[in-house]
Amino acid sequence: MERENCWVWFKGSLNEEGYWKGGFTYEKDNDPGLLIKNSAYVPCRVPEWRVSITEPKDIHQGPDIPRDSPWKII
Repeated sequence: MERENCWVWFKGSLNEEGYWKGGFTYEKDNDPGLLIKNSAYVPCRVPEWRVSITEPKDIHQGPDIPRDSPWKII
C-alpha cells in the first residue's frame, strides 16, 4: 500500500470557484481510485484525477477530467 501527502481538487459552488487544497494524505491499494484522509474531513475514495502529489502552480486551475470517468458529475 502506497501512502503520500497530496493536494485534492474541490469543485467549489455557484459562488465559489474550484480549488486545490493541501493537507491530505492518500492511500493507493487494489481498489479503484485513492483513499484520501484529513483530520477535518471524513475519509473517502476519490478518482485519481482529483489528487496531485505536487503542489499546483495555480490553485484555481482544475485537473483534466477524463471523458470516461465513472465518477464525473454531469
